[in-house]
Parts: sequence; structure tokens; C-alpha cells
Amino acid sequence: MERRTYLGSLGAAGAAGLTGLAGCLDELSGDDDQELSYGEYADQTVLDTQDMPGDPQAYSHPVYGDRFPPISVPDPLTGETISTEDFVGERAFVITFFFTACPDGACPALLLRLRRVQEDAAEEGYGDNISLLGLTFDPERDTADVLEEYGQQQGADLDAGNWHFLRPETYEEAEELVNEEIGMRIQRVEDEDEIADAHEGHGENGEHDDHDDHDDHDDHDHGEYTFNHINLVVLVNKEGIVERAYPQVLNDEQGTSIEQIVEDAQTVAQH
Repeated sequence: MERRTYLGSLGAAGAAGLTGLAGCLDELSGDDDQELSYGEYADQTVLDTQDMPGDPQAYSHPVYGDRFPPISVPDPLTGETISTEDFVGERAFVITFFFTACPDGACPALLLRLRRVQEDAAEEGYGDNISLLGLTFDPERDTADVLEEYGQQQGADLDAGNWHFLRPETYEEAEELVNEEIGMRIQRVEDEDEIADAHEGHGENGEHDDHDDHDDHDDHDHGEYTFNHINLVVLVNKEGIVERAYPQVLNDEQGTSIEQIVEDAQTVAQH
């Protein structure tokens, strides 16, 4: 089964199964003893093979050696449409997925990893060779003004020319893009009891980490709905091939350190 169509094939039964997972979703895992299979373009990568929990082919999102699906999404702060196809041959990129009404520090922690890469790129002189992309799957609340304020709160340099907030026009477009095309699992939760459970469990399983230097996230109005989602950061090289997918990136046991992500990004961008 194609990973990118995995969620769509689950249907109502699959959605019900996801409902029981409060907050951040765990990714798929497999038998540690089975032979691992990576993407068909692994020979076009810069970094060595990535160790991932379970079988890489069981993940719904692109992994090491996969071609990242081309996307074109508006950046409401610059007024331009950002197409990852325009990066091919020009620059690498790091992408994560978030919403500003996230009920705890998980989404700021995802953007912190992008910010640290941006800071390192400025210090080491590869800022023109990498882009940092934060894609919101909550365009109803994440307007241009909200995203600009949020970016400033998270310490992103919005004037550097390499940071882009990506905002689909509607939630339906965001859902199709994130769930179906990219395979980054999200689920919108509107039931009051489930919202309460999600707020309590969001970022569980050891996924509270260094949420420093940003404002208290509880200041945000979480509204009438929230999201269950996995915490994912993806590093893509200049040829559009995934070098690293960091699922459960905030997990204390299975996550990847900020320092390692920065090192990986620098290596790929400067290659």
C-alpha cells in the first residue's frame, strides 16, 4: 500500500482508532528484526542511512530516500506562493507542521528546531542554501497577523528571506495536503470531551522538552476544536529527496536532539 494513501484507506474505523489517541499521535512501527527498506532515491542522498523505529516503509509520511511530494502553498506574510519545486537544484529545506492554538509547548518546540537551524545558517553562512517552512493545518485561526505575531514570539527571523509560514486557503485544503499528499497524520477534534482529553495528553510520552524562550502558550485561545497530530520535522536536500524524517521528534527516548538536527541540516545545505 502506498504510504501517502494510508490514512484515506482507513475510513471511519481508522478515524475512530485515532480518536482514542490524545494529543500527539505516535507513528507506525514494525518488527525490529525485519529487513529495512528505504526510498527508491536513497542513492541521491548526502547523509548515511537513517535509523528509524520499525520499518521505514510502514510510515505514512516520506522517509529517507523518498522524493518529497511537491507542494505549492501561499506564504501570507510575503504574499507569494512557495513551491518546493522551485527549490530543486537551488536549496535544501526543513519543514514542520503546526497550529498556533496548540494546547501546550509541542508546536513551539517544533518551530524551535527550525529556528535553531536558521540561526546556525546565519552564523555559518549557508542561509541562502536552506529554507525553513512551517506549514499550518489550521488556516481558519492562523491568519497572516496571527502567524506574524507567533513567528516573532518564537524568535524566527521573518526578514531573513529563508523562513516561510505556509497557509493553505481552507482547512479542507490543509487536510488534503497534510494527510493525503504528505502523509503527516492529523485529526481535527471537535467533541468537548475529546478536546479536554487532547489538551491533557498533548505532547505526552516524554514529548515535553526545551520549550524555552517563547511566551506561555496557554495565552492562546484554543477555541472550539483542536488537533491530534504527530510531531514531525523533515529535512529535504537540494534534489528534493528526504534526508531525514524525524518522527516523534520531541520524544525523550526516540526523538533526535536539536544539535543533531542542526548538524544534519548544515551538512545537507552545504553539500
